[in-house]
Amino acid sequence: MKAHPFAPLLTALSLAVSCGWAVADQALPTPPERASGYRSGLQPATASRHMVAAANPLASEAGRAMLRAGGSAIDAAIAMQMVLTLVEPQSSGIGGGGFILYWDGQRVQAFDGRETAPATVTENLFLQPDGTPMPFRAAQIGGRSVGVPGVLRALQLAHAQHGKLPWHALFAPAIALAREGFPVSERLHALIAGDPFIARSPTMARYFLDGQGKPLAVGTRLRNPELAQTFQRIAEQGADAFYTGEVAEAMVAQVRGHANAGQLSLQDLRAYQAKERAPVCGPYKAWQICGMPPPSSGGVAVLQTLGILQASQRNLAALRPRVSDSPAGLEPAPLAVHLIAEAERLAFADRAQYLADSDYVPVPVKALTAPAYLAERATHLGKYSMNRALPGTPAGADLALAPDRSPLRIATSHLSAVDDNGQALAMTTSVESAFGSHLMVNGFLLNNHLTDFSFIPQEGGKPVANRVQPGKRPLSAMAPTLVFSRSTGELVASLGSPGGSQIIGYVNKALIGLLDWQLDPQQAANLPNFGSRNLGTEVEAELASPALIRQLAAWGHEVTPMTMTSGMQIIQRKGDGWSGGADPRREGVALGD
Repeated sequence: MKAHPFAPLLTALSLAVSCGWAVADQALPTPPERASGYRSGLQPATASRHMVAAANPLASEAGRAMLRAGGSAIDAAIAMQMVLTLVEPQSSGIGGGGFILYWDGQRVQAFDGRETAPATVTENLFLQPDGTPMPFRAAQIGGRSVGVPGVLRALQLAHAQHGKLPWHALFAPAIALAREGFPVSERLHALIAGDPFIARSPTMARYFLDGQGKPLAVGTRLRNPELAQTFQRIAEQGADAFYTGEVAEAMVAQVRGHANAGQLSLQDLRAYQAKERAPVCGPYKAWQICGMPPPSSGGVAVLQTLGILQASQRNLAALRPRVSDSPAGLEPAPLAVHLIAEAERLAFADRAQYLADSDYVPVPVKALTAPAYLAERATHLGKYSMNRALPGTPAGADLALAPDRSPLRIATSHLSAVDDNGQALAMTTSVESAFGSHLMVNGFLLNNHLTDFSFIPQEGGKPVANRVQPGKRPLSAMAPTLVFSRSTGELVASLGSPGGSQIIGYVNKALIGLLDWQLDPQQAANLPNFGSRNLGTEVEAELASPALIRQLAAWGHEVTPMTMTSGMQIIQRKGDGWSGGADPRREGVALGD
């Protein structure tokens, strides 16, 4: 892996002075995972029959093995998720949640495995005695932040409909790796080394640190017999072995026994249900884009961004990226960055106002993505940046809600798969921040996804849509995406990315790269990241040139170069076969036959 140091803060501030741009306000959240390098020279993978793409080569190999055995896309996904639980524990796992989009050749389905809040929580969960919100780390570490894990129930629900291989067979690669061990990668080593809280957790310290208390060296063989035993139980007994019995009791004991105790109960675990929801789909030029509905904001925000850009009648296709001498090899055109960031600003303003768990709050999804509404929003795109967008008023909107002003957070992973029969999956899966709540149980980490709720339940006497409520699912930015041809109905691509609230921008960038700029999947993944979460304009440090920054500043943008640790996985149709790309900022790979 070729190391690529991202610009530290002092370098960024120095550049700010020399280029004359303004530093955006300090409310900009940091990425959920640290950068660990940029791999130059990656080429797209090709296949004629089937393909998988995941955030770690061992996971991709497990998924491909399932496809070679005649398995379906969901079979491959289950095998990949179990291996990721072991080899990429900082990002996702069975102690977290996820969203699955599935194409069976006839229809798109959305499986919601998002965590839920325990039944006894109140909306003041993250408020201090004086009524102010808790500092994020104080809320994250320990049991308070743990939601009821959902990813296993979602995988089981999808497997019941589309699985071809036996459930127990899908756990074999992860069980073998957990027992025999796997070499600590450069990325895992870097994430361990950068986390000061691991040393404060005896269970995590025994697992991730050596005898001297130092991070395990790259190449160290790491075994996890406890996780192997947990997987064996789930393989033999199904997901019930996780939600009841010894594993469930261990989770509850950890959460309730921590100094920062949470409220997870055995009843919460027994009662959890994954849900099948209607996907959010809409047209973009010659394509149909499908994404996740609430409680994810990803599908709505991506459709809004693309719809606003199309309604603006700007010729994005003519704004192809330029050749660059940066490790990415390409740089987006300044006008493209301007237009996309402005459209994202509008989408994020609506996200903060209206998006939440639709089982608890009426979310006007159709109105937010209606062509007439997006055309009105597009009128706000001008020559100069609006800097801060205000929410619009779509038809049927609940104006009695206050906007969510919580910091935009979320560690995550993405995987995609296409099988021999053309069934396809896009799945984004997460434990929230890096290493989740830092509670390790039976070999896996528990999530801290309750911190995705608004810490502040009300503003100005109005409730915030994404406030904490019992049984509710916190708002997410995860955006697994499937793309289809509007003329033939054929699947065009499966993609998605980790990256917290920046996921939406990463997926927008990749979609525009693939569809408007006709980049191959690897080029689309390589492309420097940029965008806006309605908190300034972000560009990727050391991949954005001073010339790009100066031009954006001239158009009124508050520009912040920053680490933008995406983890894009893309599979795209190429003739009668498939082409795949993996993000150079992480260690993933696309594999196929």
